[in-house]
Amino acid sequence: MVRFAKIEDLERVNELRKIVNDVHVEGRPDIFKAGFHDELRDFIYDIWDTENKDIIVAERNGVICGFACVQYVSKPESPFMNARTFYDVDEFGVDTAFRRQGVATELIAFIREDAKKRGIDRIELNMWEFNQGALAFYESVGFQTYRRYMELGSD
Repeated sequence: MVRFAKIEDLERVNELRKIVNDVHVEGRPDIFKAGFHDELRDFIYDIWDTENKDIIVAERNGVICGFACVQYVSKPESPFMNARTFYDVDEFGVDTAFRRQGVATELIAFIREDAKKRGIDRIELNMWEFNQGALAFYESVGFQTYRRYMELGSD
């Protein structure tokens, strides 16, 4: 079952967020800070309290096994871009014990339906290139790369 989170779910969501954080630290220790410090842990409550953001959870047998932190973004027209509205998946993760069991696919299906109910026809997310498993999953559910960030070291 996938649903919007309740405040009492946030501690478990943070356990899952720590798993995602650890993946990022391992993949890019030059960018991500090790440890799940208080500021990161408490950030979930900022998300919870922000009007244009939500936390979605997947539950199996009473256990929250996946989550997504999302926001509803409206960008005004600028000299360079047209105005646009999109559904942004800011954080996404599934407990390692529940992977390859359809949890992530169910989360995406819920997100798609919620976006449709809100009249938003574009869902966006960003991910780190080192996370090839995530890339394969996102592509399998229909996401396509439309923009790319690149880097060049100073060596």
